[in-house]
Amino acid sequence: MNKLTSLCVYCGSSSGRIDAYAAAARALAQAMVERGIRLVYGGASVGIMGAVADEVLRLGGEAVGVIPESLMRKELAHAGLTELHVTPSMHARKTLMAELADGFVALPGGIGTMEEIFEIWTWGQLGFHRKPCGLLNVAGYYDSLIAFLDHAAGEQFVRPDQRRMLVVESVPANLIDRLTTYTPPELSRWMRLGET
Repeated sequence: MNKLTSLCVYCGSSSGRIDAYAAAARALAQAMVERGIRLVYGGASVGIMGAVADEVLRLGGEAVGVIPESLMRKELAHAGLTELHVTPSMHARKTLMAELADGFVALPGGIGTMEEIFEIWTWGQLGFHRKPCGLLNVAGYYDSLIAFLDHAAGEQFVRPDQRRMLVVESVPANLIDRLTTYTPPELSRWMRLGET
């Protein structure tokens, strides 16, 4: 059983094409607040990022933003957060977000969202952390990505245990429950063989 007190949520600074994405962000926020889980996220006030933070705050939860100086204006930093950390670089942002969180979830988002969840999943695969990582697959948004990852595992570029490290659910509460009960695989054999 993981002690999930802070959850890092990666998501878009855009709202996307359909309302279901923001609705899922709000549902995730509600599930987090109900469980006493603090939000750690990219610090913006717009798009899916703003939706999840606004809902956490509206429900009385804690929302911690982490944003690099270079994006303070572009991503419109949220002015009403519990805490806002401003970092000198994107690398520092991602490192601090990882340090502040007990688990990681990607909501729908663009290239940056995917880069963030893939990097933190890779860090877990390499044994840099033992925290759970998940995708919230809203309205089938990640269906093609999930199919590709299964294909990569079938082609033996992703090990089955590595593939299982990325938890996928379409219902926010179910995803949080699975992250809470997540058990990381044993990594010593991978590291001994020098496999990634």
